[in-house]
Amino acid sequence: MRFLAMAAGLFFCAASVQALEVNIREGLPYVSTIHDGKAVEIRRIQDQDHLLTGGFSKTSRKCPPFCIQPAQVAPGVTTVGELEVLRFIEKKLNRGKGILIDARTPSWYKKGTIPGSVNIPFTRFGDDQDDAVKAAALAKLGVTRKTSSSFLEDAMASLKGMLGNGPGSSEWDFSKAKELTLWCNGMWCGQSPHAIHALLDLGYPAEKIHYYRGGMQDWKILGLTVIVPAGK
Repeated sequence: MRFLAMAAGLFFCAASVQALEVNIREGLPYVSTIHDGKAVEIRRIQDQDHLLTGGFSKTSRKCPPFCIQPAQVAPGVTTVGELEVLRFIEKKLNRGKGILIDARTPSWYKKGTIPGSVNIPFTRFGDDQDDAVKAAALAKLGVTRKTSSSFLEDAMASLKGMLGNGPGSSEWDFSKAKELTLWCNGMWCGQSPHAIHALLDLGYPAEKIHYYRGGMQDWKILGLTVIVPAGK
């Protein structure tokens, strides 16, 4: 009896998936992930008459501070779109090899976030941040403080920094740093770009950083699933 119930449930789910008219792309109705310990399916809103309302329906905001961000936020950092973010969730985040970072301040995060994201505000990586807070934020990314480094390593790092070929001498060990995708409110928002520049200044490898420039605004424009954090 239990088997029949499970089979019926699977058939219903399959039928529901096949019935979707608004897919992510052809053959891809949804992407699954975990958020706050719960399974979530990222899919698009099926109502084809649905329109954005509220702040993310606006076209114009005062600049500064809400200025248009460049397509390439920094040398070596890859700018990505929605399909790349979803692939990152599937191939990196879900396998424990990457972190999807909502770099906005907590007040924005509480209003809704992309499933699978962790909220690490851009301010956590700044020069003026408390050292213990910065260390805790970096630890989430697989970065630890160096116990020691040789004179040659420090000299080479400093030389690269002076030549503009990389960060200067760093007190942080990035050998186990995870791949990151950072995002904020959209192409008019500077929160994730600030976080990216701060990470690069600390020595984070640029090739391990991805920038989702479209952010929450483009995510909402495409009707993709947004999670309002529980208890926030």
